Amino acid sequence: MTPSERRVTGTLSAIYILRMLGLFLLLPVLALYAETLPGATPAMIGLALGMYGLTQALFGIPFGSASDRFGRKPVITVGLLLFAAGSVLAAAAHSVTVIIAGRALQGAGAVAAPIMALLADLLRPEQRSKGMAAIGISIGGAYLVSLPLGPVLAAWLTVPGIFLMIAVLALVMIGLLWWQVPTPVVSRAVSRPSGQLRGALSDPHLLRLYFSIMALHMLMTGTFVVLPPLLRDNLHLPAAQHLWLYLPTVLLSIAAMVPLIVYAERRARLKQVFVAMVGLLTGGLLVLLEGSHALWGVAAGLLAFLIAFNVLEATLPSMMSRLAPMAGRGSAMGVYSTAQFLGAFIGGAGAGWLRGHHGATGVLLAGLALCVIWLAVSIGLQAPVHLKTQLIDVGRLSPERARTLTDELTALVGVVEAVVIPEEGVAYLRVDGQRFEPASLERFAAAKI
Repeated sequence: MTPSERRVTGTLSAIYILRMLGLFLLLPVLALYAETLPGATPAMIGLALGMYGLTQALFGIPFGSASDRFGRKPVITVGLLLFAAGSVLAAAAHSVTVIIAGRALQGAGAVAAPIMALLADLLRPEQRSKGMAAIGISIGGAYLVSLPLGPVLAAWLTVPGIFLMIAVLALVMIGLLWWQVPTPVVSRAVSRPSGQLRGALSDPHLLRLYFSIMALHMLMTGTFVVLPPLLRDNLHLPAAQHLWLYLPTVLLSIAAMVPLIVYAERRARLKQVFVAMVGLLTGGLLVLLEGSHALWGVAAGLLAFLIAFNVLEATLPSMMSRLAPMAGRGSAMGVYSTAQFLGAFIGGAGAGWLRGHHGATGVLLAGLALCVIWLAVSIGLQAPVHLKTQLIDVGRLSPERARTLTDELTALVGVVEAVVIPEEGVAYLRVDGQRFEPASLERFAAAKI
């Protein structure tokens, strides 16, 4: 990457991290804080945790479309202003109802799609995968940092103080957006033909991945509806001491996550590791259920949960990129993102209702039932073939020539898929590294292009 591309990637990743902190940073502390407010019931507390995900899912596609029409940076600015306004509203709340309204307003500033589109506008085609990977890493990093940091900030700033801090950071990010990120001359609007969207919604293997990311975030949000009160009531740990459980389990989960991901990628064992992690997640919830009155039980269950969550959160996007067709990848990722945030909402709202009627035991039993269904679904998942993406320069082409060139490239041995973008003069190939011979492409280029 050039220095300009690194600056753009860093700034946009920082904005994305801020958005995810709005969801993750409050996970370990919001449930306990909301209990002190008028109108607090388990169901309302669950809504306070999950409402962010609902509005994020509802407004994600409209914000992406608006950025195609009005420009990326103005739409991102509006989204960050909504995010800041929601944070201020939640900070000033004197009831759970107002907290829910603030969280809804936070999520309404759904800038994920415009950020991704702006990054694609400003990076060269061969650098876009690196930029998207940086944003993907930022999501996992935000989650891991938030668990131990949330209780510390709550003890230092209070929960309203965290909301205000997030609001101030949103305004700072608006300044960085206009100061550090250039405005693209032409935005590359990503079209979503109805056929691509239908394909994204009908592919059975993609449907399994959508269900997986939804289930994962249902379990994450639902678990944190009951975990902080469980630590306080069963283990008699004050909120300020929760850090000393979260910090070591997060660090140990990172240490376990890295070799598992390396093994899955290098040995082409993504599916096997994926299914094993769903099993580990199930085991973690079972240990939490059975050992909820002992520190060792909660610590062991949480550690298993975090290891599985981190590995699954990192491998799901990789599996999506390999199973989704290149031409329909944007549509598939849009559905994937919507499923992710809907999972956060359903997990929070559902766990809140269950806690009110059946206690923490009911929430954990429901989580176990979801994991069993998930295991059955994931066993039928297609094992992703280890494909490489290759970019070639084909020069400016007419649409008709682009279509014929696509067929010719796809016919080459080892080429699984080809997408020609005539306006950019490039073609993207997905190739099977064991069958594809680069020399055949050179011979083809000499004869055809």
